[in-house]
Amino acid sequence: MNARAIAEIITDYWPHRMSNAAADAIVKYVGRHAIDPTHLARQRSFSLLTFGPGKRTEGVLDHITKEIAEVRAKPDDISEWADLAILTFDGALRQGFEPEEIIAAIKAKQEKNEGRTWPDWRTMDPNRAIEHVRDGGAA
Repeated sequence: MNARAIAEIITDYWPHRMSNAAADAIVKYVGRHAIDPTHLARQRSFSLLTFGPGKRTEGVLDHITKEIAEVRAKPDDISEWADLAILTFDGALRQGFEPEEIIAAIKAKQEKNEGRTWPDWRTMDPNRAIEHVRDGGAA
């Protein structure tokens, strides 16, 4: 669903008809702040034009490895974290997944994680991954 469609839905439920200016402001805000299928399609186009076609799995993973080192060097730099997200999206897009599938998979995985049992973070080493409790009871 694009930002214009969202504005139209909001207008339908608003007590008074939303002005075009207000609807345009919503469209502009959502367009700037949402990672939606349109954004991922744009990213795919940029990536294919800039880095060429194909899955490039090892190349993407190599780049992710380098970006992880940059995050370790500057963990308070949001742009380094953004590089990881962009590369993750690029890898999934290059595997042939559509933008809508990627977004649905992220939401489904978050829901799955929220339903899992996790150990008490206070008892865990802060420098190690905290993994969910497996069926056998161990983390």
